[in-house]
Amino acid sequence: MHTSNFKWMRLGLILLMGLLAVVPSAHTRSAKALNPPTGMVCTTGPNFTLTAESGYIMMPDMTTMFMWSYGLAGGGFQHPGPVLCVNEGQTVTVILQNNLNISVSIMFPGQENVLANGVPDQPEFNGTGGTLSSMVKSAPPGGSVTYSFVAGKPGTFIYESGTDTKKQVAMGLFGALIVRPAMGANFVYNRADSQFTAGEEFIAILSEIDPYLHQAMRDGLSFNMNNYRARYWMINGRGFPDSIADNDASWLPGQPYGALARIYPYDATTHPNPALERFINVGTEDYPFHPHGQNGLVIGRDGNPLEGPGGEDLSYEKFAVNIGPGQTWDVVFKWYDAEGYSPSNPVPVTVPDLVNVALGEFFSGSPYLGETATLPPGSTTLNQCGEYYIISHNHALFQLDAWGQPMSGPITYLRIDPPQPNNCP
Repeated sequence: MHTSNFKWMRLGLILLMGLLAVVPSAHTRSAKALNPPTGMVCTTGPNFTLTAESGYIMMPDMTTMFMWSYGLAGGGFQHPGPVLCVNEGQTVTVILQNNLNISVSIMFPGQENVLANGVPDQPEFNGTGGTLSSMVKSAPPGGSVTYSFVAGKPGTFIYESGTDTKKQVAMGLFGALIVRPAMGANFVYNRADSQFTAGEEFIAILSEIDPYLHQAMRDGLSFNMNNYRARYWMINGRGFPDSIADNDASWLPGQPYGALARIYPYDATTHPNPALERFINVGTEDYPFHPHGQNGLVIGRDGNPLEGPGGEDLSYEKFAVNIGPGQTWDVVFKWYDAEGYSPSNPVPVTVPDLVNVALGEFFSGSPYLGETATLPPGSTTLNQCGEYYIISHNHALFQLDAWGQPMSGPITYLRIDPPQPNNCP
């Protein structure tokens, strides 16, 4: 079979399985899944036991990739590591158990006074006065180390290996740490204007993969990191079209996090707060991420609210969010039907006949939110209830690739459902 035909057949299958499964189903989601099909999935603390281990993930070109990752003890391999959610002021404890054959560690950028085995975390050196071997206390193969710290301020943070960081983070030893503010779980910071809609909280962890590095680590070979070159680019550990499948999609057992954002239209009375996207870049390249059709309001970066010395609001609107390596950005956004077009208030243009348009897989047959219409014979649609879909993708277009397969990588969608009550699943 020609590879391009195979690609589009697979795309159609994934779209059908992923987007039609917007409620938990034994046919499309893993048996252990208890999480909502879309949105950020929290592992709630403040106490966690993580294992550093190896496993495999599915790439969008149907190959498998050997990875290292942090997983929940007893929970099996997953990539990326679990999203750790804690509250401001809590004492957080993370036990790292090392199941790899090399020393590994965890460091927590943005957290202060981190302890390792009860003493201040310190770099490790090879012998007296030797070279730096780890930026923080590491766990040897088969060993463990316990980290603890007080979550001193709210925001979005990274946790990642502090040992041979360039290689180990590239191999997948990273995850997200979310600190909830004292003001409440549906606020980003201790600011009234950082409130977002509960259930409309999303995360985009951006990373890349050089398959030659991963092959070398699988085979126990050396690899010169000066030769590192990304050939896959990922969002939440997946590439498109897998990125728009549900959380815990059954065919991605080690890649639990989807990237589809699903919201309702903004309404000052019934839906007054925006949605939230937490962007995290654990890669080595800039990711200029662009959600089509709506700008985002950047309210924080690297765990710091954008405010002046007197607390004045310094947030700003962005057409594309350019996340640099090691950065986190907190962005709120909303979509509203400005003109309120409907069959009783039709668009003021002549809508072309169906024979003169190309119908996308997401088209409901009607241009109006919440409306469906008869499609031409032979047409198929993934639209459920007249919802809208708007693409979101990285604007560095060379990254929309999976080792030569175009239209992959960090691509997802924003789904806008009709205002409630509606007939959406």
